[in-house]
Amino acid sequence: MSLIKSISGIRGTIGGRVGESLSPIDVVKFTAAYGTWILKQDALNNSKKIVIGRDGRISGELVQGLVISTLNALGLNVIDLDLSTTPTVEMAVVFHNAAGGIILTASHNPKEWNALKLLNHKGEFISGDDGLTILELAANDNYSFAGVDSLGSYSLDTDALQKHITAIVNYPLVDVSAIANANFKIVIDAINSTGATAVPALLTALGLKDFTVLNSEINGQFAHNPEPLPQHLRGLCDAVVKQKAHLGIAVDPDVDRLCFVCEDGSLFGEEYTLVAVADYVLKHKKGNTVSNMSSTRALKDVTLKHGGEYTPSAVGEVNVVTKMKLTNAVIGGEGNGGIIVPDLHYGRDALIGIALFLTHLAHEKISVRKLRNQYPNYTMSKNKIELDHGVDIKKVFAHIQKKYKKNPINTEDGLKIEFDNDWVHLRTSNTEPIIRIYSESSFETTATNISNRLMQDINEAMHS
Repeated sequence: MSLIKSISGIRGTIGGRVGESLSPIDVVKFTAAYGTWILKQDALNNSKKIVIGRDGRISGELVQGLVISTLNALGLNVIDLDLSTTPTVEMAVVFHNAAGGIILTASHNPKEWNALKLLNHKGEFISGDDGLTILELAANDNYSFAGVDSLGSYSLDTDALQKHITAIVNYPLVDVSAIANANFKIVIDAINSTGATAVPALLTALGLKDFTVLNSEINGQFAHNPEPLPQHLRGLCDAVVKQKAHLGIAVDPDVDRLCFVCEDGSLFGEEYTLVAVADYVLKHKKGNTVSNMSSTRALKDVTLKHGGEYTPSAVGEVNVVTKMKLTNAVIGGEGNGGIIVPDLHYGRDALIGIALFLTHLAHEKISVRKLRNQYPNYTMSKNKIELDHGVDIKKVFAHIQKKYKKNPINTEDGLKIEFDNDWVHLRTSNTEPIIRIYSESSFETTATNISNRLMQDINEAMHS
């Protein structure tokens, strides 16, 4: 059982002891701490409105009920989107002029996980400092509930997704006419969550009619591991070929990550989702880009080609957003298929990513495979190692840093080690008790060998 408190929210497995999992008591505790923080932040505006929404997880309704009741008990007014997407909740906070929002989703984690993702009044993830304040409130049980005459209210918002889609359809760089005229045939893997509702609704609004949805029942019984990685998407790849579709679309359970499948059943590559969308955006809007330092260097290549500047950030959406604001980036995101379009909203959004990608494809009038071939062909190897209980991460990283002291090393976020034109990035996950090992090279075998070497180094350090 696990409970992880980080920049990505409060995330844990359902079932187990209090303080060691996302138990009902922990849900109430951290919701109360967040609500108390909101009341202090919102003292002048006094809206007292909190938007919530959930993905399709089995535990979603359970956690939803606890969160609503806790917020109401603090005197906060809940606007519930019920089954929704992360970007829709983010945008709804602004639509409602709310004081904040909570998204009930563990994103790409397996079905036994759930989480509270915490938003500020801008519909953006709270900062690291604000997160520490909330954790301190929870640790000290430092909250006070409202009297019976001051309890909060509850209302259901059934229009948020449509407002979100309308904003996308009206976005200046989305060409609905071109998409509709392209008559794309599409297969969607909705992974038994809210993408089964959101993606078809978007495609319909974009004028498309010929699409099918795999894993369309929203029941949280994920048909495969929900992280949209190559080894989990064979069913989608096969369906694209069998149905002679133009492309396949895969999203994660809360619809903030996105990847594509080419017409031949090959993967476009989740790392290249952002690269392709950025290429299209930068053709029409000159400017800078940002991605986290675990993302492909192909984004830098494309940015420089269009005369912009590329800046890396630490991993984590809030870190990417911070760098995007500092550099006035016009497009950014993460190599895990997360697209952030700042003049729509500062959040990863698979739906705007789909609309921009389809516009790009329609304008280019080529196949998805040919579009992918336009970009630098780097290969990334993505691996992870589960941490032994009680392992000292600092000692592990110190051991590795010493071993590679002759190589250029960046310690802003874990360890990024350069090997001539290749690199490897080691960092502890914000969402799981693991070390992620990402390496990139122009050659697949080189990227794999670098990852394998570093995985051996990590195991050595953990067990020495």
